[in-house]
Amino acid sequence: MSDISNDSGSGSQHRPSVLSLGIREKAALFAAYMPFLENGGIFVPTNKTYRLGEEIYLILTLLDDPQKYPVAGKVVWITPQGAGNNKTQGIGVHFPGDETGKRVRIRIEEALGAAIRSSRATHTI
Repeated sequence: MSDISNDSGSGSQHRPSVLSLGIREKAALFAAYMPFLENGGIFVPTNKTYRLGEEIYLILTLLDDPQKYPVAGKVVWITPQGAGNNKTQGIGVHFPGDETGKRVRIRIEEALGAAIRSSRATHTI
């Protein structure tokens, strides 16, 4: 399962929300990864309300990798509370097209390997 904490600072509306997501299992990573986005992205379970296009600062920890991946992304997907098919409430964060975004996308795709082409259900589609 994933460990999630949400530390949203109050203050200027121009400061992005900060979310922390730790994914410990390959199956959870598969369910959260969004390979259909141009730069890749990740689904973050949260009950906080966000808007499409909102900037998010995400600190991502993957599997047994001790490294934390800081990602400044944007909300491109929202699954509201009470969504059909028992989908988890949360947001999809699109990785940026910069080196940071590329590094985390490569790391996720290496970790998933051939599973990335699976047709199993995910948090998004």
